Amino acid sequence: KLLGERKSGAVLVMEQGRMEGILSERDIVRVLSERGAGALDEPVSAVMTRKVVSCRQSDTVSALMEMMTTGKFRHLPVVEDGKVVGLISIGDIVKSRVQEYEREQEALRDYIKTA
Repeated sequence: KLLGERKSGAVLVMEQGRMEGILSERDIVRVLSERGAGALDEPVSAVMTRKVVSCRQSDTVSALMEMMTTGKFRHLPVVEDGKVVGLISIGDIVKSRVQEYEREQEALRDYIKTA
């Protein structure tokens, strides 16, 4: 339900301020294919990914892309000083890269106009 409400492909599972895991659309699809529709009645803790890779705000977009590509996941919690401060998705990264390329193209166009 939270995935739909938040229009996100993943939600963090928190317990007393601590990140216990992450539940993604892929986790749900995986458990449905393994256990059938009855899996929808299982607790989130039985379905979520417990071994969560996280990043820091200071990590570069390139580093995040590498982590996601290598780990084959689409969402990364952002953690600072042991606290979750955000959740970044592959969609966020793609948007960032597109904006970066657009800025570069505009700078090149401006340079060519003045040359």
